[in-house]
Amino acid sequence: MALKEERRELTQIEEKDQYEGLDFMTVETTSSPKKVQKTKSKSYSTCHQCGKSFKKKQNLQIHINVHECHQCEKTFVCKESFKRHMKSHTGMKPFICQLCGACLAHKQSLNAHMKRHSGEKPFTCDQCGMSFIHKVSFDYHTKREHSGGNGFTCKRCGESFTCKGNLRTHMRLHTGENPFTCNVCGKSFTYKSPFDTHMRIHTGDRPFTCKLCGKSFSRKGSLQIHLVVHTGEKPFPCDQCGKCFRHKTTLYSHMKSHTGESPYICRFCGKSFSSKSTLNGHMRYHTEEKPFSCKLCGKSFTQNGTLKIHMATHTGEKPFVCAQCGKCYTQETNLTYHMGLHSKEFKCHQCGQIFPDKRHLTWHERIHSRKTFTCNDCGKSFKYKGKFNVHMRIHTGEKPFTCTHCGKSFNQKITLQIHTRLHTGEKPFTCHQCKRSFTYKRDLTRHLQTPEKS
Repeated sequence: MALKEERRELTQIEEKDQYEGLDFMTVETTSSPKKVQKTKSKSYSTCHQCGKSFKKKQNLQIHINVHECHQCEKTFVCKESFKRHMKSHTGMKPFICQLCGACLAHKQSLNAHMKRHSGEKPFTCDQCGMSFIHKVSFDYHTKREHSGGNGFTCKRCGESFTCKGNLRTHMRLHTGENPFTCNVCGKSFTYKSPFDTHMRIHTGDRPFTCKLCGKSFSRKGSLQIHLVVHTGEKPFPCDQCGKCFRHKTTLYSHMKSHTGESPYICRFCGKSFSSKSTLNGHMRYHTEEKPFSCKLCGKSFTQNGTLKIHMATHTGEKPFVCAQCGKCYTQETNLTYHMGLHSKEFKCHQCGQIFPDKRHLTWHERIHSRKTFTCNDCGKSFKYKGKFNVHMRIHTGEKPFTCTHCGKSFNQKITLQIHTRLHTGEKPFTCHQCKRSFTYKRDLTRHLQTPEKS
């Protein structure tokens, strides 16, 4: 009977281990009562995770229930849970979604992720009828909305949380703990989400793909910002003038135009700017610095955006697609203009012509109103302020664009660019028939008009 009781006890332990995944210890069964007694003390004496030994089975049992992650001090009951957790520190994500390409660390996470595609929400709240994809979200909702209180309070700042895990994560703000470390560059993070985003810099992983143009992004937020390019949506309006913007940061920059705040001043021409990045871009026009180079033809540019536009001339890529008619464009500005033709919001009341935005309509209305910019020195008038400003340099003698090769100055940027070709030997205008190249466009025009000699 004693042998049967021991065997029954060992069988129950093995079944429990299989259910909970507790493979920190091993149990050996044998037909001999003496061998069982002997191996029983050995089998429960050593923890196979850390090698620590115990005289009693109960002490080992207590020990394995508190296996601790040395990076974030989180404890786990079973080895499988401990292993799954360790992947959060290594950044390894072997499970890939076949529908969207998203990479996940655990199979359970992949199964949960697939519910987003299927739309399945199996967890429904009995009290309010709200449904959830994940059980953890359902539990969080129940505690927050229906339990009547938050049970875990931070002793340092008094903030309360519905679950202990959220409190533990919150405590890192006070302790300064950064448990997630990049094994490539050594940078540490307080939370897992920014750590995952950072790891994509090294892996090149871009799991968020635009379904309209196929462009991929490493962050979901970047994809959402990109999508407004196709929809034409401008959800951020200015409270003062009503102008709308695609991005919040662009709205903030625009607001400074109303306050008059322009703290960043160009030391060459005195022009002021509302942001440092805009000033830095402007300064390159004076210094002729061109840090952005095309890897295919070697041509350099002052702005990264200009390089991106240039690259389309090599690839033929037209990533900006109209969601309404499918027409494609190489530049975002061209798509924006096109999208306005669908909305037909800005119409000239005098001639009925339609424009995509208020700015283009205002320019057009000057034709009817004859609103012009007049020079007080010579009386010459201009439709556009930009051309008026260039003209005024004739009277002021201002020449803000200086050649870095010979020191000669010019009142227009385009004049400087043409002049620089004398130093660089650049010949951007090529005849497609004879492949001969020219420094100036006028020379190419003259060449094309000259009849071929037989």
